[in-house]
Amino acid sequence: MIFGIGIDLIEVARVKKQIVLGNGFQEKIFSENEIKYCDGKRNKEQNYAARFAAKEAFFKALGTGWRNGFEFKEVEIVNNEFGKPEIHLFGKTKKFAEENGLQNFKVSLTHLKEFAAAFVIIEK
Repeated sequence: MIFGIGIDLIEVARVKKQIVLGNGFQEKIFSENEIKYCDGKRNKEQNYAARFAAKEAFFKALGTGWRNGFEFKEVEIVNNEFGKPEIHLFGKTKKFAEENGLQNFKVSLTHLKEFAAAFVIIEK
């Protein structure tokens, strides 16, 4: 059964601006795995933007926003061995999902030069 769906679209330039500022944006928002993955890509800003959009879309699907102390870093977007993106949860976000019987998280990412988007489905 579908618990929630979420979608997000972001301008890559907004994410690039935060990265260039060097204000700890990556460390605040992304896991070490995400940083390593994105930094290894030619168009890293597009990959960061797509993952940022996925985190936004996830919290929209969850229906909570960042209330209750949820953090962006608690939602990790990683690729499986076939390159398919998956969502891994940590901390309070993981605990909330477990307590509410949320088990399956589907995510789709896309990015172009100027925009990145993500769609998330949460199943119960």
